[in-house]
Amino acid sequence: MEITRSFDFLDQIGQKYADKDDMLAGIEDGKWRKYSSKEYLHNAYNIAYGLLALGLKKGDRIATISNNRPEWNFTDMGIAMAGLIQVPIYPTISAEEYDYILGHAEPKLIFLSDKALLDKIAPIAKNKGISDIYTFNSIEGGKHWTELRKLGENNSEKLKEELEKIKASIVPSELLTILYTSGTTGVPKGVMLSHSNLVSNALAACDHIGFGPENRALSFLPISHVYERMVCYLYQNKGLSIYYAENLGTIARDAQSMKPDLFTAVPRLIEGVYDKIIGKGKDLTGIKKSLFFWAVKLGHKFDPEKKNGGFYGMKLKIADKLIFSKWRASLGGCRTMITGSAAIQPRLVRVFWAAGIELYEGYGLTETSPVISVGNQQTKEARIGSAGIIIKDVEVKIAEDGEIITKGPNVMMGYYKDPEMTKEVMDDEGYFHTGDIGKIEDDRWLFITDRKKEIFKLSSGKYIAPQAIENKFKESMFIEQLMVIGENQKFASALIAPNFHFLHNWAQKHDFKFRDNKELIADKRVLDRFQEEVKEMNKKLGQVEQIKRFKLVYDDWTPVTGVMSPTMKLKRKVLAEKYAHLITEIFSVDSTKE
Repeated sequence: MEITRSFDFLDQIGQKYADKDDMLAGIEDGKWRKYSSKEYLHNAYNIAYGLLALGLKKGDRIATISNNRPEWNFTDMGIAMAGLIQVPIYPTISAEEYDYILGHAEPKLIFLSDKALLDKIAPIAKNKGISDIYTFNSIEGGKHWTELRKLGENNSEKLKEELEKIKASIVPSELLTILYTSGTTGVPKGVMLSHSNLVSNALAACDHIGFGPENRALSFLPISHVYERMVCYLYQNKGLSIYYAENLGTIARDAQSMKPDLFTAVPRLIEGVYDKIIGKGKDLTGIKKSLFFWAVKLGHKFDPEKKNGGFYGMKLKIADKLIFSKWRASLGGCRTMITGSAAIQPRLVRVFWAAGIELYEGYGLTETSPVISVGNQQTKEARIGSAGIIIKDVEVKIAEDGEIITKGPNVMMGYYKDPEMTKEVMDDEGYFHTGDIGKIEDDRWLFITDRKKEIFKLSSGKYIAPQAIENKFKESMFIEQLMVIGENQKFASALIAPNFHFLHNWAQKHDFKFRDNKELIADKRVLDRFQEEVKEMNKKLGQVEQIKRFKLVYDDWTPVTGVMSPTMKLKRKVLAEKYAHLITEIFSVDSTKE
């Protein structure tokens, strides 16, 4: 069957993968609850009937605020089939952001996952005149999603013809969803994506994935984000089983129990996996420790395109048997990871490939549904430093100022209720201006060098591209996050959020006594150690790029604390305001000496 609308994936499952017993799976009461293809269709269709039975009309908005779980898919497909517009919202944003989004999108009904969210959202929803809230968890006094499914079951015969008419009336160019990007500055923007936007992107990306119905994918990135949502459509098109991790803290446990063939991740999560592995290696002693770091050093020389020759291959087989096979076992035997959202350190790409875990990098934005380029797992193509191969039917050009501009069936309809903002990013020829700086090699490999708006000038007139510097410094085990600063100043400096897990272990080994992180980072021995680390990392950078001064901070930099977006991008404006006093100190004390 031809697939042009999101719910066509569901109907295809009913035709091609009807006998699959684990189309979707999630953790319930500590164990996997698997849903067959038949259960998936039954739940999705009856959600659609239930929504129609409530009197909702084509074009009405429905908000979904939830962690990843099969119920998300049931409601996603039910909403789409009924001609309604889904507004997926991150379950970890602030009350102020919920207030803005619910006021801006004006949904008629909300699906949410748990009691904590219900307690947070209910007062805001009431203030916005939204009375219907259904929950995925059973909550005393709340309306469970199965009540809506039951309503649909009771009205299915009466509404069957109406639902089929609505489905038949929906054309690919119609609005499917509004996704609010938290962004790194200003209020969230509502990105309008059509059925065609997401479906065309999922089908084009399928050419880069060689897995099928016999394979399993582990999902843990927020499905409310366009990246994981599109990937889940891709999985469904290929017939893969989708297993949703319980949360980010259970990824390793869940992977070991369900044995994934692949998963998608953001660089920060992959960095975390690597850091944990390296941390275990540092706890080894004697010959075991020597072999471990011999294998790691060997891995850092791997090149996916060149494979490094016969003698290297022989050494790699030894390293695999002794060391790297254990890495794969810790991830449930997973052999493929796909990363996006930000640049990943090249050394991680090399070492995971060497370890038999193919790591492919991709690039895109919410406004492009999202994939513009990605490595090709099907043909085993990955290039170090590249964000992958430009996908089918997507046109990419580099503007005169180096900005990446693109057009194709994946480019958004526009920003919801904001035609002026839409005009700012769409030119007269239909190209979307990404705000990223890049280059193209061999007419197919795309490279991202920095964010156009984040590049700044020193007072000397020299340009600084902060992302590349930050990525380099995060190779240090001592550094969790770092923000390069120095616009219009004489030199580049940085705010550093230490890797406190590693720093605590280091402090214990050196017999440090401290009450809290604030006291720890003020210790001269810690500052001296970070100074050594910065000095060492500076050797990898050009003179102008080197970090001359830094300040350590004791706060966590996470989406929960509001200084990072849900996709783990730094909110530079927020950070600059939060630490304005530290930035002033950096550039005011003896700055003439630099």
